Amino acid sequence: MTVLPLVHFQAMTPGHTPDLFDDPDAGGRSLRGFEQAFEAWAQHVLAQGRLQREPSIDAYRVMWTGLARWCLGRQPPLPLDQLRSDDLALFIASRSGVAGADSALSDRYVWRLLHLVDRVLVQHAQAAGTVANRCAHTLLLARPQWRFANAAQHDELPDHLSAAQARLLVNHLSQARPRAGLRGADVSWQDLRNRAAVALQLGAGLSPGEVRALQLPHVVVDGGRVQGLPWKLQVPGDGTGAAREAPLARWAAQLLRHWLEVRTRCGIAGEALFPSTRSGKPWGKVAHYGAVTRVLEASGIDKHLVPGGSFRLRHTFALRQLRRGKTPEEVARWLGVVDPAVMARYRRTVYAPVDDLA
Repeated sequence: MTVLPLVHFQAMTPGHTPDLFDDPDAGGRSLRGFEQAFEAWAQHVLAQGRLQREPSIDAYRVMWTGLARWCLGRQPPLPLDQLRSDDLALFIASRSGVAGADSALSDRYVWRLLHLVDRVLVQHAQAAGTVANRCAHTLLLARPQWRFANAAQHDELPDHLSAAQARLLVNHLSQARPRAGLRGADVSWQDLRNRAAVALQLGAGLSPGEVRALQLPHVVVDGGRVQGLPWKLQVPGDGTGAAREAPLARWAAQLLRHWLEVRTRCGIAGEALFPSTRSGKPWGKVAHYGAVTRVLEASGIDKHLVPGGSFRLRHTFALRQLRRGKTPEEVARWLGVVDPAVMARYRRTVYAPVDDLA
């Protein structure tokens, strides 16, 4: 990984005014706060593989520098920890007609700027152990012309995990099973069940309701390439969609096989693949949601990815398959998707610029 040196904002911005930025009484500490918050975020995204090129970081640094200069030019100066949605709206309005990289401020530029501010503030809060300031996210939600600026149509693009975040989650899930001569982590049968359930959402594209509805006979073992290893699932219809078959990623299949072995060893009753109790009681919606949340939190992925994580995992599966060259028709069949608009959103996400922060 290439480590970027800390670049002082003063050296990057023309027209630097030492009296404003260097005088401790004029907000020097706040400038360092802006700079340090950005550089911490930059190092984080590079380490996670979410951005690959230094020029991308440089472009975002220019955006952030413009905001920092404006905040510290206020009377009194506006520190980072006091930034609010109204302040961001004023900053955006103030840039109209200003010469430089952010002149004109197209809706797409604002979309990228607000996503950047939100990501930096979230990372800053995580490092400090405080509650994240979501002022940029709040402003984005309130302005449809900015919120949908990166979409071909005015609809939501599917939230999904980056490749680095997905790898982090897969590694956490897989630690519960024996691997390469190593015994699996010492976890309870409930924890193993939770991880296996999450694995079917990320590794087979199932929805939460479909995971809870699965029965033991729905796991297909015979006919696969590896003897004794599940290789697909027979997903039952739920009244809104027809029954279908969904393939299993190899790592998810290995974890599922381990769960089935432990399930038998523990004498868990009933036909439900993922029961709530040893007696076979069905897994409730609320209990399942809580279990998924705990698994995601324990995995080490960014905290802002935990809410709504169940469907984010399904979207990640779909996008991964499309990026691997599977046809939209094939992926739609695996997901049980019949609405063409859903696949259109996936395709727009697949072909979106890799440097976008969404």
